[in-house]
Amino acid sequence: MLDVMQNEFAPFLTLTGISKRYGGVRALDGVTFACGRGSIHAVLGENGAGKSTLIKIVSGVVQPDEGLMRLDGREVAFPNPAAANRAGVVCVFQELSLMPDLTVADNILAADPPRRFGLIDGRAQRRRAEELLASIGCADVDPRLRVRDLPLSRRQMVEIAKALAKKPRLLILDEATSALTAADVERVYAMLRRLKADGVAILYISHRMHEIDALADTLSVFRNGRHIETFAKGARSPDRIVELMIGREITAQYPPKPLPKESVGPPRLDVRDLSWGERLKGLSFSVGAGEIVGLGGLDGQGQKEVLLALFGVLKGVGGTVTVDGRPHRPGSPAEAKDGGLALIPEDRKTEGLMLPMSIADNLVAASLKPLSKGLVIDRAKERAAVADAVRRLRIKIGSAEDAVSTLSGGNQQKVVIAKWLMTGPGLILLNDPTRGIDVGTKQEIYRLLRDLADGGAAILFYSTDYDELIGCCDRVSVMYDGRIVRELEGDAITEQAIVASALNMNTEMTHHG
Repeated sequence: MLDVMQNEFAPFLTLTGISKRYGGVRALDGVTFACGRGSIHAVLGENGAGKSTLIKIVSGVVQPDEGLMRLDGREVAFPNPAAANRAGVVCVFQELSLMPDLTVADNILAADPPRRFGLIDGRAQRRRAEELLASIGCADVDPRLRVRDLPLSRRQMVEIAKALAKKPRLLILDEATSALTAADVERVYAMLRRLKADGVAILYISHRMHEIDALADTLSVFRNGRHIETFAKGARSPDRIVELMIGREITAQYPPKPLPKESVGPPRLDVRDLSWGERLKGLSFSVGAGEIVGLGGLDGQGQKEVLLALFGVLKGVGGTVTVDGRPHRPGSPAEAKDGGLALIPEDRKTEGLMLPMSIADNLVAASLKPLSKGLVIDRAKERAAVADAVRRLRIKIGSAEDAVSTLSGGNQQKVVIAKWLMTGPGLILLNDPTRGIDVGTKQEIYRLLRDLADGGAAILFYSTDYDELIGCCDRVSVMYDGRIVRELEGDAITEQAIVASALNMNTEMTHHG
């Protein structure tokens, strides 16, 4: 019994002197770190702090250059993720690892499907998938559906069910709630608390401080590849935690908004009666030059479709749209781009970047025309444009020729934004651009958006983060069920007003419900 008691308090995972380099960048520098059973241990740090490299080493995705790792007291070195899974180390990454053309059940039990007479037992597989989905509050997902037919938030829940199927002893979540609806986040919380009670060790990586506050027992801060400090929840104030993360005192998170303009110039974007199937139901709104207008509401109320409709992605869109007074009906994203629009997508990995290609090639991908003479790219012009973009967005790189996949998540997102800014757009559409990005990088992006607006750009900004809408936007149009149910401006942009409108709780609007 004593042995069991001692084991309870001995760390389950111990890292000693772990270092890892990528080319000229030191991603981890002599890190010593431990986490215990039956505990939720939050790992905090800006993008590029070393968090992702840490979990890739623990989960067998990459090997450290030096240092030791122990699991349950035994020295281990995982040559690949399968070996880590066998030892009970299971990861849920922000970037999904699902196979879109397979069913939900096939994905959840891909590692170890139930067999009968040597063949996969489809019925047993479906039943097991149903049990796992029910255990995370997703009994509504049909395990026979193909993953590609699910919205992003449901796919993320399937990813979590897939991790549970592997019976983890150490579960690592890397920004695993960033794509989830509020209701799903609550379900994940409940599941994590159950696992913690069962003695599972949980490493939780998130930029959402309210999540860490709700869940974590212990917090560790990383900065520039080093482990800075570990402390119990409540031992440091939120401001102090942010200072530890960024290594300096924090300035105001959001840049000041300009005073309400007596008269905003004529709208750069004017939308009347925008409709598309059952998803968009006659929306009318405008965005003036120099203005940041937010799209709010619960996820999935048609906000993304508004952006896709304006950018020429959707077919069969009704209503009238003018940009700078001219009719705007793009038949494709290329036509929208030529009309002075840019769309910063939500999923940078699949929609925003060509991962095997270099940082430079990604940056110039959308603006080859102005950088070319005839059919030939002007290399000197290209180099100057790339250097300017890297400087302007403070993108942390070794060399512009490195693959963009070697950058941290926040720096990848900066590449996506820089790529589109190089087209010189007058109207910028943003689809949740700071999802899964650290505090410091967010501040830089907010500052950049305000600078772009001050320079005359019109910005339409969808975000699932209410704080962001309140801090960044001059006006917020709240959507519910494909309609704009309320427009807030100035001091009326409060969390309470956004949430009430998002839930369609405004009494004067009950006829919409």
